[in-house]
Amino acid sequence: MRIHILQLLALLALACIPLDAQETHATAAAAKPAFVFGGVGYLHRWSQNDQHEFTPEGQEHLEKWSDMITMNVYPSAHDGDALSAKANAVLENYKSHRGTVLRTNSVPRTSDQPAEHFIAVMFGRPKFIEVAFARFKLVDGVGCSIVYSHRIYGEKVGDQMSAWLRDNAPKMERTLMEWNNIPSPASLRELPRKDGRPSDAKPSPSKS
Repeated sequence: MRIHILQLLALLALACIPLDAQETHATAAAAKPAFVFGGVGYLHRWSQNDQHEFTPEGQEHLEKWSDMITMNVYPSAHDGDALSAKANAVLENYKSHRGTVLRTNSVPRTSDQPAEHFIAVMFGRPKFIEVAFARFKLVDGVGCSIVYSHRIYGEKVGDQMSAWLRDNAPKMERTLMEWNNIPSPASLRELPRKDGRPSDAKPSPSKS
């Protein structure tokens, strides 16, 4: 009887090993960054329609984050003129949401590269200040905006944000405009969708 019990325990232990391995693998896969931006890994947090949000490890709660990459795909934009129209529409959308435009810039097209556009904007809200750096680019022939956003929370954080902008704005613009490993629209379509998101965590209005 004792032998049978020992054999049963051994079989149960062996049966658990693959399950543990699968769970570990699934956890590791779930925690794998979707991409690296500015030396920081960003994980997929939320997607709906053609908008996708990513934040670093430790910033998984969308009601309060410090750094976010938002990818917007414009399926109807397939050339430079259409991309420029989207960028201008987003700029007007930023203004209509009380955004303070800090900087705009366009990179002229070349013989092998369509024009790109850049917008930096700041939003003052009662409980936080957010700055957004938006790059508009054709990716695999489809218009996209790649928006890096940074938030500082508090009621009187204007000086903190001014200091952050002074120390980081030029670097972040350069990092964004030189970033080459941008997820393709096809890969973004494969991401899981979610029906809702925290109402108080709505990102800057970068979709238009």
